Amino acid sequence: MFRKCLVLILTLIMLISITACGDDSGKNNEKWKIGIMTGTVSQNEEEYRAAQEVQKIYGEDRILIQTYPDQFTKELETVIANVMTMASDPDVKAIVIVQGIPGTSAAIDKVRETRDDILFVIGTSGEDPPMISQKADVVFQMDDLGMGYAVPEQAKKQGAEVFVHYSFPRHMAYALLSARREIFREKCEELGMEFVDATAPDPTGDSGIPGAQQFILEDVPRKVSVYGKDTAFFATNCSMQEPLIKATIEEGAIYPQPCCPSPYHGFPGALGIKIPDDKKGDIAYVVSEIKEKVAKEGASGRLSTWPVPMNMMFVEAGVEYAKAYIEGETDGRLDVEVVEEKFNKYLDKYLDDASEIDMTVAPYIDEVNDKEYENYLLVLSGFIDF
Repeated sequence: MFRKCLVLILTLIMLISITACGDDSGKNNEKWKIGIMTGTVSQNEEEYRAAQEVQKIYGEDRILIQTYPDQFTKELETVIANVMTMASDPDVKAIVIVQGIPGTSAAIDKVRETRDDILFVIGTSGEDPPMISQKADVVFQMDDLGMGYAVPEQAKKQGAEVFVHYSFPRHMAYALLSARREIFREKCEELGMEFVDATAPDPTGDSGIPGAQQFILEDVPRKVSVYGKDTAFFATNCSMQEPLIKATIEEGAIYPQPCCPSPYHGFPGALGIKIPDDKKGDIAYVVSEIKEKVAKEGASGRLSTWPVPMNMMFVEAGVEYAKAYIEGETDGRLDVEVVEEKFNKYLDKYLDDASEIDMTVAPYIDEVNDKEYENYLLVLSGFIDF
């Protein structure tokens, strides 16, 4: 009799324990929290604003925000410590990191030592696919090589007959950028556009950023005088985007996309748009202002970009995906269909008619080694015309 009672008591304890611990991705988990790590306002304001937007929706009791230091390459211990701070809260079931700076894998490894239940969603990884794909559960990355096909096609739609590619030897030493240039060249030939490989000063060189920007302002008119107004311009460097937009508009040329496609990249500065504090992170407002300014300059239909900043989408949609996982609405840790659903909902949130934007999500395939990284997802977006 005593043994029967003892067995019954132990069984009840086990059942209670299982019920209490359960599956972290179950629908009955009411105490979930999600951690977000982004850069600081001084370095990556858009991403931080996106994190604040999520926190505003769900509350500080649900969304924890940490930042990585500006000098993250020199402060790896701080990066790891900030991730561990979020992971130390037992209610944190997922962590979203955008951008996935070098050191992210090390931080995930440290967390996994004590918390293998946490879902890690990484956006814009600075670590190689073979490394980060083994550590994180889901990785979002812009499809840079896919842009090699999409940007010339967009330029052609805008009336381009010539495609000018500005870069410099340091950038062309990067395998990805060099490979994309060759795709640009091949795609232009296929579309019947002339490809012009133009060398600009390196902003890290003796003349610095001012020298590189001045070169762009002076060279665009020269190129237009040679090739005509139906010339599309693309530059691989961020600091060149504002002068390139200004010069393109002044010369009546074509600007299909910044190097980092986003309404925030280059356009507000080039067009003199000041974003009020209450409109920071309001993509619809920024797009509306850009369209208005471009129209006043008589350049409508000649400039374009991706409709939303990818890193902001990676933050907000990444949190929504993590929440879906926690609540048992995904097929395991990686569910590409749900990822696409969250991306499209993000577009719907900020665009009047997102149905016209084609956004694709596909796993990265290393063609050289014939290997697919199914959780390393490449994102390619359609364009919004100004």
